Amino acid sequence: MRLDVITIFPEYLDPLRHALLGKAIEEGRLVVGVHDLRDWAQGVHQSVDDSPFGGGPGMVMSPQVWGPALDSVAQGRTGTTLHSAEPHRDTARHDDIHAHDSGQPAAGVGEPGEKGGEDRPLLIVPTPAGERFTQQLAEEFSKEEHIVFACGRYEGIDQRVMVDAVRRYRVREVSIGDYVLIGGEVAALVIAEAVVRLVPGVLGNHRSHEEDSFSDGLLEGPCYTKPRTWRGLSVPEVLTGGNHAAIGRWHREQALQRTKERRPELLDTAELTADDRAFVSSLDYPQVTTQLEVLIAPKAWKEAAQHLPRKLAKRGVYGADVHAQQVDFSCEPDNVLVAEYEQANARPPVAEVVHHVVVSARSQMPHREVTQAVVGCLPRGTLWYGSTVAGVQAANPSGVACALPEEDAE
Repeated sequence: MRLDVITIFPEYLDPLRHALLGKAIEEGRLVVGVHDLRDWAQGVHQSVDDSPFGGGPGMVMSPQVWGPALDSVAQGRTGTTLHSAEPHRDTARHDDIHAHDSGQPAAGVGEPGEKGGEDRPLLIVPTPAGERFTQQLAEEFSKEEHIVFACGRYEGIDQRVMVDAVRRYRVREVSIGDYVLIGGEVAALVIAEAVVRLVPGVLGNHRSHEEDSFSDGLLEGPCYTKPRTWRGLSVPEVLTGGNHAAIGRWHREQALQRTKERRPELLDTAELTADDRAFVSSLDYPQVTTQLEVLIAPKAWKEAAQHLPRKLAKRGVYGADVHAQQVDFSCEPDNVLVAEYEQANARPPVAEVVHHVVVSARSQMPHREVTQAVVGCLPRGTLWYGSTVAGVQAANPSGVACALPEEDAE
């Protein structure tokens, strides 16, 4: 892909030389030419603007400067070619390795040249009066081979420039939001980064953009990395068990929840399944928290935790966020669950460990029935005690007796 940017502040485009875009330049996937608009200005002062017809505040950028500038770029003027800010290490990134291991190509949204045989470059004019820039537009623009940005300033560019430019370009006036910037350079940087990251090979793993906010019409949900427990806060259990179907559903529900909370209008146009709609409806249900002490083998708990959100949804308990801490027998020898196990089996538990389990969810059911629903998802015969209360309680309460230390643990 080639980008050309016409501006009165060429140094404003230096960020394109850094990070992934800089690496794309280094690898030859991206070529960026920057053009100083004043190269086409006349006179001692190289003026690029004039007062508006009809009066009013501010100045308007002149067609006598912009016209020749766009003509020259359309005819192949390269301007100042940007180079990567610094050499990038020739080592595989995590996403490159993940894409290779999964058998998926390190691909982008689409190959260039898919624009119906149209040879004219795409001219993007950033302006508050343009069409709203969206992820869908970014995906459309990522298929282009040549994009030119016309960065206006002051009150904007004389409208005749855009009218005349259609002879040499496909013109799109684009807005990055309902606010006004000093000039079009910042908007050009935003659009360029959103577009170039979708070009095949720029991101190592195609899933990196496929799961972005807006890619499926929803906001992206939360994400987590190591350590597994940090400052008393644990990663949701579902993410640590390797059940990809459960993980996928959790991500979907988190995206639905965040979208409803922050951008509910997006749900009107997003493609939702019957399960999605049921989950969205449940977001208006009261929040409840079930806290249990459960005697269970760690492996059995890990398996149960993976399926808990899905099973609870079928029982009328939605959006379950599950956390657990193991309790050390040595500092709680009189634990009632351990005592009950010893009485029933004439020996202390060997594989089983007491887990302090917290399930935060939403449900219209009475609290007692919510507790029964959670317990009903555990393996038959599991020993437990606990209850459900209204509202959201701490997932990792500091008062859990004898909790095994997990701070900063993987």
